[in-house]
Parts: sequence; C-alpha cells; structure tokens
Amino acid sequence: MTATPPARVTIRDVAARAGVSKGAVSLAFNHKPGLSEATRDRIFRAARELGWAPNLTARTLAGSRVDVMGLAVCRPARALGLEPWYMEFVSGVESVLAGHSCSLLLRLVRDMDEEVEVQEAWWRGRQVGGSILVDFRADDPRAALVERLGLPVVAVGHPALTGGLTSVWTDDATAVTEAVRYLAALGHRRIARVGGAADLGHTAIRTSAFEEAAGALALAGAWQVATDFSGDAGARATRSLLTAAAPDRPTAIVYDNDIMAVAGLSVAAEMGLRVPEDVSLLAWDDSQLCRLTHPTLSAMSHDVHGFGAEVARTLFSVVTGGEGVSHPVPTPVLTPRRSTAPPKM
Repeated sequence: MTATPPARVTIRDVAARAGVSKGAVSLAFNHKPGLSEATRDRIFRAARELGWAPNLTARTLAGSRVDVMGLAVCRPARALGLEPWYMEFVSGVESVLAGHSCSLLLRLVRDMDEEVEVQEAWWRGRQVGGSILVDFRADDPRAALVERLGLPVVAVGHPALTGGLTSVWTDDATAVTEAVRYLAALGHRRIARVGGAADLGHTAIRTSAFEEAAGALALAGAWQVATDFSGDAGARATRSLLTAAAPDRPTAIVYDNDIMAVAGLSVAAEMGLRVPEDVSLLAWDDSQLCRLTHPTLSAMSHDVHGFGAEVARTLFSVVTGGEGVSHPVPTPVLTPRRSTAPPKM
C-alpha cells in the first residue's frame, strides 16, 4: 500500500495558524513596515512550527532582495577563527536571523578598500538586504558609501566614529575607567594595558580613557602597548612589559581581549612570576577561556552574544523602514576572579 505524501504547507496555512492574512505573512517575510513586532513574532513562530519558509528563488526572480544580511570583516581567517568575541557576536546575529528565515553572508577582506568594493557589489547585485559594519576607523569611508548607495546598515561602534549611521555600541571608556580604578583600589600604582590595533576607533577610545584614568589617579607608572589582538602579539607585549626591572615593571596588566590575557598568563608562568602574587591580570569580554585557566581570569564581562542579537534586531528595523534608533548596549562590568589581588608590598 502506497503511503499518501504529507500535504505541502503553504502561506495560507501559516496565515491561518498565526490568525492573520496572507498579505501579513508576506509583509513579515519581506521585512516590510505595517506590522507590530508582536504580530511579526507570531507569524515567524507559526512558520517555524509548521516548518514553512518562503521560496527565496522565486522571490529573487521576481526582483526582490534575497533574505541575506552581509558582514565583512577585515581580519585574517586564522585570527578570526581563534577570536572568541567574533564567534559569540556572529552566533548572536544568527540567533535573530534564523527567527526571520534569513542568512548571514560573511566575507573576510584584506583592507577597507576591498570592503567598500564588496559592500557596493553586494548591494548593486541585490545579494543582501542590508549589512552590519564593524571595526570603524577615523575618517571611515563607509559612511559616505552608505549615503551614496542607500544601503541599509547598522554600524557597530560609538556614534563619534560612525558618521551619523544607525549605531549600536558599548561604552568602552566607562569600562576601561572601571578596570583601572579597580586595580588602583587593590593598591596597584603601576598598571599597563595591552591594547588592540591602534587604527581602530574603539582602541583609540580605550587608549584615551586609560590615559585619563591613570592621570586622575596619579599612578606611578602607566604603559600602553598596541597589538593585533592575537595571542602571539599579546604574549610578546606581556614579555616586553615584564622583563623590565622591578621598579619599572607593572604590577597589573589589562588586556583588550581574553585570548591575549590567556597568552599573558602563560608568559608570566614562563618567567617564573606568580599570578596574582607578582602580577595581576585582567581580561576583556569574559569568554569561556577566562574560566578555564589556572588561576581563573578576572574580566570585564560583556554579553557579546546579546550584543550581536541586538545589532541584528536593529538592522531589521532599518531594513523594514523603522526608526533604527542608535543606542548603547549594557556596559561591560567587572567580574573579579583569582587573577587579581593586592600587589606585594
């Protein structure tokens, strides 16, 4: 006896399950205005329950944009694969895109010129409905590109860097100040920072905040070293800081990401220094790496997954013609663990 194949789920079935019209389902999946967020969520939930998705091929042939959002990142592939921040960020973005039956088009580029070319090709070729822009620099050319093309975007960066684009950001200056004040409160008077790439806007913000905090606290010594965020660069910077004679050596080091802090922990052990007795280490972002080391790493904790999700939600608002209001996400907060303590007197 031949089994009867299951009936094909249609847009009519999704509309009936969600209690809306077929037109409302179309509006939701085409990311058009005219529906409340509650109605959109109800439609997407009904589609997931029924296992239905729109026919993207047919929509592309009809001249509609494919349900894809773009993200270009100027990092080497190997470095990106080792960077916990980007993995968490992308997972947060994907968590929202999946709920809207969208995909993320990720492209690694060599430099800013290549990214400008990629973004323009994506938009003119109708390959994306919008893009997430990251790693802003001073006089970033992408703001002018967006204005010229009319490309819907969300910029990940402080508004001072993003040229009037809809932006989502973290308050890095406040977080850096809290980190320095915490170490100073423990009694540290010689504090160093191993920072990221000097040409990145958020690195410049952190650098300025560190200088101001060190000056306000009248620290006896304050050092900053720029790197490329890699573990190797973090290790080299740590080794350089800790090979100085004791009076000119920091007793505490703040790192701009957790992979460099883990590398710094290994360097301290290599040099016969105890953490935190001889030197305190403070990481950034607080991925699982910080809880797997010995001792566990104190960190400025940041919900990177939630950050990525909020960026994606804001991008959908921009794409669908909403306000797309610029706003910060929660500031990283201090999570003390075993790698920080008062210095030896």
